[in-house]
Amino acid sequence: MYALVEYKGKQYKAEKGAQLQVDLTDAEKGSKIAIDTVLLVSDGEKVSVGTPYVKGAKVEVVVGESIRDAKVIVYKYKRKKDYHRTIGHRQQYTMVTVENIVGA
Repeated sequence: MYALVEYKGKQYKAEKGAQLQVDLTDAEKGSKIAIDTVLLVSDGEKVSVGTPYVKGAKVEVVVGESIRDAKVIVYKYKRKKDYHRTIGHRQQYTMVTVENIVGA
């Protein structure tokens, strides 16, 4: 069984026991979150597609640790103007584990 969920503006494929890397959340580690913006639920033979969300369906996840992605270097440069600038960025993520998928 799997579900497609929308969380913080991005879509994820959630299967029971799977770990998902989502954008940083302010929830505490170990707390549970119920995501009710489920776009699609499939149990192997029956598929429920929402318009836009499946009514009564939700995905329960447990919040794990917060991590930071590898550094991305942004280099700006304008020729003949003696302008160059280097900026680094590390995106923060939260690991969540799918505990249960409740279908409609």
